Amino acid sequence: MSRTITIVEVGPRDGLQNESTVLEPAVRVELVHRLEAAGARRIEAVSFVHPKYVPQMAGAEEVMALLPHAPGRSRIGLVLNGKGYDRALGTAVDEVNVAMSATDGFGLKNQGLSVDQQVGMLADIVAGRRNAEGQPGAVPALSATLSCVWGCPFDGEVSVGQVEELVGRIAELGVREIALADTIGVGDPWSVTRKVEAARRAAPDAALRLHFHDTRNTGLANAYAGVEAGVDVLDASVGGIGGCPFAPGATGNVATEDLVYMLERAGFTTGYDLDALIATARWIGERIGRPAPSALSRAGGWPKRG
Repeated sequence: MSRTITIVEVGPRDGLQNESTVLEPAVRVELVHRLEAAGARRIEAVSFVHPKYVPQMAGAEEVMALLPHAPGRSRIGLVLNGKGYDRALGTAVDEVNVAMSATDGFGLKNQGLSVDQQVGMLADIVAGRRNAEGQPGAVPALSATLSCVWGCPFDGEVSVGQVEELVGRIAELGVREIALADTIGVGDPWSVTRKVEAARRAAPDAALRLHFHDTRNTGLANAYAGVEAGVDVLDASVGGIGGCPFAPGATGNVATEDLVYMLERAGFTTGYDLDALIATARWIGERIGRPAPSALSRAGGWPKRG
């Protein structure tokens, strides 16, 4: 196969935000550099949230000050609201990812906004971007991540119709990339296919991205289903670390090295150096005080080299 799958590395943000160990900005910057040396070209580097709620993400501006623009690399900042977006604009982020929720329950818990209020918040951000057009560097690329697409810890099941309707509303605002996230890891490969198809119906001109957590050991199977459904962009976290502070029981994302191994063995191209990823997973495990949970960080790749 010659098809390329882009893996957006989310370890420095989603991976670290649920860890008990709080890493200094300089260590988080070193993680970004190590991941880029391993082949990452899009990295969710920071989150512009209040440190009272997510202390692991404190110092986002300091992190970005140590990560100036670099050719061929895109550093992403996650925001939950307009205030976070304004903070992001004051840094060197190349992309801003607006977090939203498919349910009122999670939206109110995560950012204090219902679904309708989140859509209004995104509309305000888009309107502000249009007003800033023509000002160099004023408007980094914009994407939106829709959390709890496969289930909500507060509202329960999420229907295909809910997803289709909300993706359509996001697309109508002109957002060009929309990520569907299984925040609590309850999806299965067949429901991935159905919801990808629904999102395509609702937003035929938008790029789709998928974000899976491996809470119930279905992460790689769900990634496979997404690729088979034609999605070319997947999120993953080095070492499989992470989770969401506002989603009880949620564990880490699909591990980047595990996903790269599966895809590369099948003949897809990812642009990553598997050995360097495994080394980085072990390195970050040492920094957070526990072994990274990924399979490849324990077993290594195959065939063995050298």
